[in-house]
Amino acid sequence: MEPVDVYWSFRSPYSYLATPELEKLIEDYEVEVNLRVVFPVAIRTKKTLFDAANKKPIMYIVMDSARRAEFLGMPMHFPPKPDPVTQDLQTFKVAEEQPLIKRLAKLGVEAQRRGKGVAFAKEVSHLVYGGTEGWDQGDHLAQAAARAGLDLADMEQAIEDGDHLEEVECNHEGLEAAGHWGVPTMVVRGEPFFGQDRIDTLRWRLDQLGLKRA
Repeated sequence: MEPVDVYWSFRSPYSYLATPELEKLIEDYEVEVNLRVVFPVAIRTKKTLFDAANKKPIMYIVMDSARRAEFLGMPMHFPPKPDPVTQDLQTFKVAEEQPLIKRLAKLGVEAQRRGKGVAFAKEVSHLVYGGTEGWDQGDHLAQAAARAGLDLADMEQAIEDGDHLEEVECNHEGLEAAGHWGVPTMVVRGEPFFGQDRIDTLRWRLDQLGLKRA
């Protein structure tokens, strides 16, 4: 099986929009799609990409991701409630403590270790951006894990004292080594494909490599 590494963030609306096509890659090609969870840039670098004095970039991302979701027939609710990253959306200042994104990142790593990384990412991101308020409360995450074929309580126990955040740091290094910084970025044989709208190009490359299923 040809490995395809997918650098992916639970805070990225574009990562969410990529998940159905990532599952389709697994169905259509002789590939092993590996979820490589990374933190958002604001957490990785401690710097925001946005300027409080110029809200055009964030306004465009909100508009564009909603438009893309409509094109794909997927729900999109922004901002999620709660936002996986604790951040002031007026000043864009990021809080020091980030319990939600760290929990999701560790669970994503554990899901990948259990062979269900993409399935778990799809289910959880549909909670976050699909309009489920209080997605972090009650049994929402447990049900999402179950739909992915996983047991949340067992996963939580595994991540309690695990090295999952160290693996996230390794994924950051892998993304840098691949020559990119954004998500989702798919990498096959060292070649990066950035953006959920580049999966068609990735499929073209996989066809060239002769990896389409018979």
